Amino acid sequence: MLMGGRRSLTECRLRSAVTLAIALSAWLAQTQAGDWPQILGPHRDGRADNETLADSWPASGPKLLWERPVGRGYAGVSIVGERGVLFHRVENEEVVEGFDVKTGISSWKYAMPTSYVSGISPDDGPRCVPIIHGERVIVFGVQGHLACLRADGKKVWARDTHAEFRAGEGYFGAGSSPIVEGDKVIVNVGGAKAGAGIVAFSLETGNPVWKAMNEAASYSSPVAVTVNGVRHVIVETRLTTVSLNPDTGAIRFETPFGMRGPTVNGANPTVVGDRLFLTASYGIGAVFAKIGSASIEKLWDSNDLISSQYATCIADGGVLYGIHGRDDQGRASLRCIDPEKQKILWEKEDFDYATLLFADGKLLAQKTDGMFVLLKASPEQYTELASAQVFNTKTFALPALASGRLYVRDDHALKCLDLRR
Repeated sequence: MLMGGRRSLTECRLRSAVTLAIALSAWLAQTQAGDWPQILGPHRDGRADNETLADSWPASGPKLLWERPVGRGYAGVSIVGERGVLFHRVENEEVVEGFDVKTGISSWKYAMPTSYVSGISPDDGPRCVPIIHGERVIVFGVQGHLACLRADGKKVWARDTHAEFRAGEGYFGAGSSPIVEGDKVIVNVGGAKAGAGIVAFSLETGNPVWKAMNEAASYSSPVAVTVNGVRHVIVETRLTTVSLNPDTGAIRFETPFGMRGPTVNGANPTVVGDRLFLTASYGIGAVFAKIGSASIEKLWDSNDLISSQYATCIADGGVLYGIHGRDDQGRASLRCIDPEKQKILWEKEDFDYATLLFADGKLLAQKTDGMFVLLKASPEQYTELASAQVFNTKTFALPALASGRLYVRDDHALKCLDLRR
């Protein structure tokens, strides 16, 4: 009886230990940081999954894990697991480059010739963030060169979309990052004269599957969402925001958004539940609307809440955080608004223009002057936790956050910073 009791006790302890180990493993798996496979992260909304960040930084700033030289361009990097993809211009080529995320060391390269010269921007490199989709890498160059590569950099297919669909280069070249939806790569090509404002290409072959809209391209990137069981790919073109059926290209709804003249639509659409938020500067303002299966109901439009030149707003807890103003006019404020109540909750004036990311209940702001600021994401008030001058140059490329590491670049260097606790 005693021996059996001891065995039972030992077995219970063993089972408890195994259960605890399994629970701990499950917890660790759930809390491991996610990847950053495309523009503005896993869901294209600027939010990082399962990240745990430090609550402050040393006076010298976050720890620099490594740094390496890069060429020109405004394209941020993409990260999946141990793989990173950089897209930059070196002399007269747009170079796609795989690298090790822990060291920055290059593992492969693929180059596309380019002759692009910007008439406005001082930079002539690619603008679009690459996509890592399974064992494929998708890039869209500044002159409309679309390429699909294998994970080792070998070409699967490529297309010259601007030549094929008679698309113009716009003010700053091609700058709308494609989206992979199912077995298609959907691109805001801008072939208005060819009825090819938006084109879907087969992920497998690169052949066009459908095309839609007589619209020029914008600098906003498409997002894909499911609302009440209906799948939408929402695209801001030069003058219109449209929802398309990703399978067929059929229009679900469209609404005017944009203005003729020297203006751009640059921020991605922000979708929360069945609500759609659009923002632009240049007197265009913001729109808040309700998404239906085949319609859209405008709830309000305003130029006073958040009119952002190109930075995408971050949604959290029913509020929106965003930059109100323009980078090229030297003044911009950081705001938190309640879109349902159409109310500014707080404002940090003269914050400067910045890109925002959300992780671990915090906002990370990358200012265009190379300053990085860590904030508490709160609708109550502006609370700054830390700041650091990471670059002393203009910094436009979007940052990437994965496994507590922040990957940031300018026209000279790519840096990996440790933001972990």
